[in-house]
Amino acid sequence: MLEYDLVIIGAGPGGLTAGLYGARAELKTVCLEKLSPGGQIANTDRIDDYPGFTSISGPELASKMLDHAQSYGLELKMEEVKEVKLDGKYKIIKTDREGYKSKTLIVGTGGRPRLLNVPGEKELYGKGVSYCAICDGAFFKGEIIAVVGGGDAAVEEGIYLTKFGKKVYIIHRRDQLRAAKSIQEHAFRNEKIEFIWDSIVTKVNGTNQVESLSLLNKKTGEESTLDVGAVFPFIGFIPNSGMVKDLVETDESGYIITDYKMETKVRGIYAIGDVRKQLCKQITNAVGDGTTAAVAADRYIDEEFD
Repeated sequence: MLEYDLVIIGAGPGGLTAGLYGARAELKTVCLEKLSPGGQIANTDRIDDYPGFTSISGPELASKMLDHAQSYGLELKMEEVKEVKLDGKYKIIKTDREGYKSKTLIVGTGGRPRLLNVPGEKELYGKGVSYCAICDGAFFKGEIIAVVGGGDAAVEEGIYLTKFGKKVYIIHRRDQLRAAKSIQEHAFRNEKIEFIWDSIVTKVNGTNQVESLSLLNKKTGEESTLDVGAVFPFIGFIPNSGMVKDLVETDESGYIITDYKMETKVRGIYAIGDVRKQLCKQITNAVGDGTTAAVAADRYIDEEFD
């Protein structure tokens, strides 16, 4: 079994930042990633909201982050974590290839948006299909935009998108919203927002860009087509917390609960980025979380192991 001071699960922006700070603190640090370095940003064509870069591609930013962290000694291993256990103060991490014994653990496994699972959605991802209004809303200035969902996130993001779209449709499968009343009232007062009730999206249409949505009214059975330039599904987000859910505390949705140090209820285990319960899901959030968790891990090791 390989021994480390710090094991990081997930090589997204938060994990790579934690790796940078851990390695700079001269902790023996390894980052475990099952897919590719960068996490979700590795699949993002263009990023306009990361400080210092007016515009940069996701893969380029991920590469720069990885190179920076590795220049200080971060190890990156492409392995999928299967199990996390405790052995006294130590954390035991088992992957599909190896076993690791670590003084500290940072969980930066992110999450995934709940998909509509309709034709055209995956094919047009990044071409008008987006799951982040803050990230991509500005790309659709003057467009007609659709939002799918009826909860707090859907309605709040719909309101936000009115800053850019000339019209925003909010499509909901029921005849009333689940969002908080205060959020609903704000949306109902917005002249740019129009609601489409009792309806679901059955197809996202377009060749190289979203052009329209095929809709089905669940009550009447009527089918229709809605011309839009972009669609933002907000029907839920699934945090990838399963590997530690029996160790740490999570909320009803599976988000890991942490304190101001990013520490979970288990000392020496930290959570960062989208897997953690927090207000918004941005690269800058993850980077800040990674910094805090790595500094906290270094201090914990000084206190408990020296």
